[in-house]
Amino acid sequence: MMEKVEHSYTSEDIQVLEGLEAVRKRPGMYIGTTSERGLHHLVWEIIDNAIDESLAGYANHIIVKILKDNVISVEDNGRGIPVGIHEKTGLSTIETIFTILHAGGKFGGGAYKVSGGLHGVGASVVNALSEYLEVYVHQGGKIHFQRFEHGGKSTGPVTLIGTTDKRGSIVIFKADPTVFTETTTYNYETIRDRLRQIAFLNKGIKISLFDERDDENLASVEYYYEGGIREYVEFLNKNKAPIHNDVIYVEGEEENIIVEVAMQYNDGYASNVYSFCNNINTHEGGTHEEGFRSTLTRLINQYAKENNFIKKDEDALIGEDVREGLTAIISVKHPDPQYEGQTKTKLGNAEVRRIVSNVMSGQFERFLLENPSQAKTVIEKSIIASKARLAAKKARELTRRKGALEISSLPGKLADCSTNDSTISEIYLVEGDSAGGSAKLGRNREFQAILPLRGKVINVEKAQRHKVFDNNEIRSMITAFGCGFGDEMDLDKLRYHKIVIMTDADVDGSHIRTLILTFFYRFLKPLIEAGHIFIAQPPLYKVSKGTTVRYAYSDAELEEVKLDFGTDKINIQRYKGLGEMNPEQLWETTMDPEVRTLIQVDIDNAIEADAVFEMLMGDDVEPRREFIVDNARFVKNLDI
Repeated sequence: MMEKVEHSYTSEDIQVLEGLEAVRKRPGMYIGTTSERGLHHLVWEIIDNAIDESLAGYANHIIVKILKDNVISVEDNGRGIPVGIHEKTGLSTIETIFTILHAGGKFGGGAYKVSGGLHGVGASVVNALSEYLEVYVHQGGKIHFQRFEHGGKSTGPVTLIGTTDKRGSIVIFKADPTVFTETTTYNYETIRDRLRQIAFLNKGIKISLFDERDDENLASVEYYYEGGIREYVEFLNKNKAPIHNDVIYVEGEEENIIVEVAMQYNDGYASNVYSFCNNINTHEGGTHEEGFRSTLTRLINQYAKENNFIKKDEDALIGEDVREGLTAIISVKHPDPQYEGQTKTKLGNAEVRRIVSNVMSGQFERFLLENPSQAKTVIEKSIIASKARLAAKKARELTRRKGALEISSLPGKLADCSTNDSTISEIYLVEGDSAGGSAKLGRNREFQAILPLRGKVINVEKAQRHKVFDNNEIRSMITAFGCGFGDEMDLDKLRYHKIVIMTDADVDGSHIRTLILTFFYRFLKPLIEAGHIFIAQPPLYKVSKGTTVRYAYSDAELEEVKLDFGTDKINIQRYKGLGEMNPEQLWETTMDPEVRTLIQVDIDNAIEADAVFEMLMGDDVEPRREFIVDNARFVKNLDI
């Protein structure tokens, strides 16, 4: 937990920048979306306020509850929100914070040293988008209360309702269903995973979660990590095989900016470097990540040369060599972070690059010198990665598309579409020649391309890079997409704005789909992040009665169709694969934009996604076995 900020926290610390306007009219401007993701954003904003009390050194326990009717309660044992009248607004400080946009202790320059969230926007936005919100403040032996309804309007002044020996604040709110029309149901796992991450990033803080919605299935969990991000790296590497025992940890503070780095190498090939600023995942990177990467490369090369692992300058290791198999967490706490990038999650403060480098330089260099055997293991892995990179460079030349005329000679036998407009064109990745033949005949040739994939795509989770690029199916996909991969990727050159994975609805089809998704996640992640990857939903059943034909895409839908047809004789065909459908059937059930169902693939949490891909596709069998045992009860249809 951070050192206490020696500063008062009174009504005068709350600065007001502007009034609350148009939040309900344009909620997307403040929380991004009113879908399930935006619903959970409300929770993050209130939790961030509680975490700020912890970062300031005053709270060490946060309790989050999902109550009946999807009401959220967030409690901390900090100082409690000031309850006096605010000088500028003439309102209670509670009402000022919860009804006026940009009013909060985060702007005062003293009440909080650093803060996360939307910097003062959070509390008032949550109030504006709630059916009701209640605030309880335990302070000075008294309990103060204020309630807001109908988009943030106070129902009365702050009221003294009792005495207490506790301290801190409790915020209880119910999201407004007229705003969140898609859903107001919270996902326990989503909240649980975020709270676990916050606990990792803030060592010494206890966070409790209770789901009290179902009396028969109460759920709770508690997180407390004295080791902080060191334990985070151990958690992320739990399904991997570390190649050295110690998690390397460095920390330091310069210019009121706190830097922590934890890292450990494993025997895999993927690099998993995650950066945070004030507990916010900066998934677009930024200056803190740049400082880490450049310093890591420089120090490993320096050590390798001084100890004769590398003889010549031309053998120097590059960034991707020294990051192969690396799991790392970079966390900075900054009093005034500046963000940039498409989603405002890229840290832009120039001074952070230098400060991270300074902190890394002395402490990581000392680790290498004091642990020669572990240093040797890391250097040797990086050298092997360098050799694999050079081999991959030769293989990748085969994936470069030199002209449109060469596309017809691809090993994957791409059947291209006629349009040159990438914004309307789509490519189907189809399992096998039989299904590929039906898809080619059934498609709309103007904007739908078909790429049949023969056999199973290589499992990139277990393969070195040059073996990945030697795989015919991988080369065919990269060449057909036209946008390159890795650091050379250019989405402006993407030839199809919809990439649709279309596999059989059986175990083999699911495995092939997972192999393709693993490849996308590891080598073409921007395609997922930009929303270009989709999964086709072919029907499981064809149900016919006389000349009438219906299709069912699940067992539940099959039962509905059977009820619709009544008790007369019906014929039910269970599709084992796409090849069993003729071109017309494949078009009208799976490929026709007017009636088809496509599932868009996205990544809400890349860190959790990485753990899942490693668990499903990695070398360690035991976690995968546990996953299958735990989830087997959810499987309704199993074809082997």
